[in-house]
Amino acid sequence: MTTNENTSASVPTSGPASVPPSAVTARRLGVTGPSVFPLGLGCMGMSALYGEADRAESLATLHAFLEAAPEGMNTLLDTGDFYGMGHNELLINEALRTAPAEARERALTSVKFGALRTVEGGFTGYDGRPEAVKNFLAYSLQRLGRDHIDIYRIARVDPGVPIEETVGAIAEAVQAGHVRHIGLSEVGADTLRRAAAVAPISDLQIEYSLISRGIEDRILPTARELGIGVTAYGVLSRGLISGHFSRDRALAPGDFRGMSPRFQGENLDRNLDLVEALRKVAGDKGVSVAQIAIAWVLTQGPRRGVDLVPLVGARRRDRLTEALGALRVELTEADLAAIEAAVPAGAASGERYPAAQMAHLDSEH
Repeated sequence: MTTNENTSASVPTSGPASVPPSAVTARRLGVTGPSVFPLGLGCMGMSALYGEADRAESLATLHAFLEAAPEGMNTLLDTGDFYGMGHNELLINEALRTAPAEARERALTSVKFGALRTVEGGFTGYDGRPEAVKNFLAYSLQRLGRDHIDIYRIARVDPGVPIEETVGAIAEAVQAGHVRHIGLSEVGADTLRRAAAVAPISDLQIEYSLISRGIEDRILPTARELGIGVTAYGVLSRGLISGHFSRDRALAPGDFRGMSPRFQGENLDRNLDLVEALRKVAGDKGVSVAQIAIAWVLTQGPRRGVDLVPLVGARRRDRLTEALGALRVELTEADLAAIEAAVPAGAASGERYPAAQMAHLDSEH
């Protein structure tokens, strides 16, 4: 389960998810983290928050992703123990059990924990106490059917527990062999420093896209300074800048986007105007809107000196194939200037979460 960083490797030349060898170079998650395929798969949508998902298609998509990476290169599956109240971890368990042995052995799991849920699906807070860390971990290992988790992180900082205590508990799990690497999620620069003073941090998982660029000022420079990688989620802003979302789209009951400020009223209209500007740039390049948006994020690691792996939230094989196509897209400085002129920093209308959830984001304070 090892790979040489910064070396290109061959990939299958057939199949819906194949990409050319020149497009695939492993990316390391920080100084201490693992090397992985340059795109990770965010699995949340297969179990929660975007309406019903087709189980068979979800499993097929997971298998396609695992087999898209070259032989010997690790893949990264990102989940949370609260995605569908454990459903997502069980789904990943099934996908790994039924995947080819070689693909299964190089699959890495990244798990978020700590979110407290109600029977009705509501969120009531976060628990980062050391005893809670051990409890959450035990259940995740059982659901995943694994003896360790590759990267373990609290989903949001528990305001009642110093981050040093939470990270210290994960560090104990590393020493015990139950966890390989420590990650963080949605923390600001100051918290990142405090956590890194306790134990090595592999990566920070945080939202980053053309329309969510707030981390560029302090958080990315701090990650670079500390040798911490970044796994960027929301690179298509929950489908908003995928090129597939329309003003008249009917959302399923319980779909998170139904209460997301960026998908509401005039905010949605203004944001989709940005997408249309981006569509023109993508068309001139001969690629899709989603591909140019993902490709832009892929360039930001090298541009900013940060080890960065975008997470794509595909839950269907056709969407996965489209996302993998971003690895073929080479952006020149002129292309980057055109993209950023179409979607300038700070141009998005509306916050990325409702107010109550924004309050839980240490990264925003």
